[in-house]
Amino acid sequence: MQTPYGGRLKYVLPHGNILYIHFKDKQLIRHKKRWSQIMYLYYLLGWKMNRKYFLKLEDGIEKNILEEELKQEKENTYILALDGDIDFQPSALMLLVDRLKMYPEVGAACGRIHPTGTGPMVWYQKFEYAVGHWLQKASEHVFGCVLCSPGCFSLFRAAALMDDNVMKKYATTASEAGQYLQYDQGEDRWLCTLLLQRGWRIEYNSASDSYTNAPQEFKEFYNQRRRWGPSTLANTLDLLATGNTTIEINKSISRPYILYQVLNLFSTILGPSTVCFMIAGGFASVFSLPVNVSLLLAIIPPAIYLFLCFKIKSDTQITIAAIMSIFYAFLMLATMLSIAGNLVKAGTILTPTGLFFVGIVLLYTVTALLHPQEAHLLVYGFVFVLSIPSAYLLLAIYSMVNMNNVSWGTRETTSQDTAGPVETVVKNVKFEKKCKCCCWNVQFQINEDEKVVVAQGPTEAPITTEPKSENHPDQEKEEEEEETSPAPYWITQLQQKSSELPLEEDTIDNDEAQFWTQLQERYLKPLDEDKKKQKQIAEDLIALRNKATFVFFICNALWIVTTFFIQLIGQSVSIEIPKLFLNGSADSEVFFIDPIGFFFLLGFSLLLTVQFVAMIWHRVLTLIHFVAFSGTEVKAMNIEFKKSMEEIKEEKNFRENFL
Repeated sequence: MQTPYGGRLKYVLPHGNILYIHFKDKQLIRHKKRWSQIMYLYYLLGWKMNRKYFLKLEDGIEKNILEEELKQEKENTYILALDGDIDFQPSALMLLVDRLKMYPEVGAACGRIHPTGTGPMVWYQKFEYAVGHWLQKASEHVFGCVLCSPGCFSLFRAAALMDDNVMKKYATTASEAGQYLQYDQGEDRWLCTLLLQRGWRIEYNSASDSYTNAPQEFKEFYNQRRRWGPSTLANTLDLLATGNTTIEINKSISRPYILYQVLNLFSTILGPSTVCFMIAGGFASVFSLPVNVSLLLAIIPPAIYLFLCFKIKSDTQITIAAIMSIFYAFLMLATMLSIAGNLVKAGTILTPTGLFFVGIVLLYTVTALLHPQEAHLLVYGFVFVLSIPSAYLLLAIYSMVNMNNVSWGTRETTSQDTAGPVETVVKNVKFEKKCKCCCWNVQFQINEDEKVVVAQGPTEAPITTEPKSENHPDQEKEEEEEETSPAPYWITQLQQKSSELPLEEDTIDNDEAQFWTQLQERYLKPLDEDKKKQKQIAEDLIALRNKATFVFFICNALWIVTTFFIQLIGQSVSIEIPKLFLNGSADSEVFFIDPIGFFFLLGFSLLLTVQFVAMIWHRVLTLIHFVAFSGTEVKAMNIEFKKSMEEIKEEKNFRENFL
């Protein structure tokens, strides 16, 4: 059926279920994912849910009764958000439904996302996703709220989406440079920020598994994270800026949790300088260079890359980053071997480097063992370590410098909406033979003649260059009928291609058409191309990029310079750590570590310890939930099995009696 937003397919499934497939015409509806979500949410929550209560109110039913019924329906209606490439089992969805059913204050719930694909980039993401879910998301769930319920697989409560200042603000058109980053570059994160600011809780269930396609190419991965990085930073700053108000409204968010997020923010901002220190340590241990010389050698390449990113195209930036990533991977490999060799040479692991290295390995190993089904992902940890300079140094530089680029960057094709006429060739087939065997299609045709078809748009009928007959009255009559009631071209195409299921053309009712027209006019109508305004926005984005980049990298520069001068001062301000052996004996040799580095390692270790404790607690909660769910699921299956057996028995008795 033709609709004001494009088109729709309606399939009637078994047991009366109905499947709708909507086709969004980008000439009628704004493109980008957020506007598609707004379109569907207003349709489901506004037209499908609210409208029937307004109709009952017009019929004379009391307002108080209807308000209570609508409130109950909003609280017990859930919307599942998915990506097109997601794969999951029904049990994964039911586990999320349980979270929303048990706790009325939960506005959204997400599960464990597993990236799929092949190649080194996917291997890196497998371990990255695993660590992020094992430690970070579990900690957010235990200590406060999950900050992002990913749009690829999440369940939302209708009452939360319809709350004041959630969906209405979510439908805001970006008008400032910062809004372009926050609103459209990471729309799922922004929606979750709005839910948290309105007092709703977001939860994470690690037993709810889903699988999504991950970027397999270096360029696609960098462009994806180029969107995610600035958007995450913008939403985190937004949440922290409204921290006092959010604490009063949301009972799941406390001041210690806000402090925890501040520490996470600082660790993210100082990530590039931390990697520089790691690279400097690699130079010092592998090439036996002085510490300060190693630090200079570690700073120079990323500084040059930062300068180049302001001067060259993004594709060239990614190419340079890929080449540098290979060299850094070899350096990380040499560093790990050097650390292991130094520990063997020293005869003890009770050194600052040894304790940190062994502690990280043990923490991730124990964490993986507490997730038995995912323990094999430890193998990909080797690729993750080799990719640390690329992911936390070069990618940070690329993301910040290209912050002004607000295009999607992945799974995106050039729009053909404004392109000129497209010429195609249509063949009049005289004889055709097709043969299909397994996955092979063989087609043999004898063509009689050809004619050129010029398609002006996706909803227009084909225009042919074939000359009209001057003495054919029937042809003129048919053309007049087509002018009065033109059939949309896409409907004709679908009817021709749908051989297994015949498609019948239909229309939507006038009330729904009016709803879509009003919604389109208010929220979804494509914005007029104002070149002057677009130029101003582009300039504002560049100005924002320059300010954010300056603050981001000046913080890292100050951290590096401070550490550099403290190391120049030498042992007078260093902390002495005696050399200890595993048997408890001590040696006369001592190790020196600067106080800034010591407190940074101490803070990082404390953060990991807190996340580890939260992960253990979350594992216990997940086990309790999963055992309870499995018990009720088996019970429900047994009831359904007995019911089906009784139906079969009754049918068998009926047949025997009938015969």
